[in-house]
Amino acid sequence: MTDSSTASRPPDTQLRDLARLRRVRDRIDRDYAQPLDVDALARGIGMSAGHLSRQFRAAYGESVYAYLMTRRIERAMALLRRGDLSVTEVCFEVGCSSLGTFSTRFTELVGVSPSVYRREAAEATQGMPSCVAKQVTRPVRS
Repeated sequence: MTDSSTASRPPDTQLRDLARLRRVRDRIDRDYAQPLDVDALARGIGMSAGHLSRQFRAAYGESVYAYLMTRRIERAMALLRRGDLSVTEVCFEVGCSSLGTFSTRFTELVGVSPSVYRREAAEATQGMPSCVAKQVTRPVRS
């Protein structure tokens, strides 16, 4: 966090903010399937939503929402590779409330639709340990 909004703040304030941002990131990682929004996350660490949004982007290079959706899509990819749930079931399992939004975000991040991914990834990662499959199929946000 070396943008102009942090340059004038004392180092101990910057460290405290980084610790709070890590708590937000950890909560997203843990509770990705729960309804999460920036306002609630900000209240949980005593920051305004705007400040959290700016600081999170400065620290991690993406918005809170983008980070949350990446976690949800990563989990969806694992569930789709498993093959025992429909795309709709996976959508709701990872915390998305709209199949259309889920499919759009999935396609943007992964490059193929969830149904195509389910069919192709299951074949491509068959016999691979899940930890290896997760690593080689991890989405990369451009």
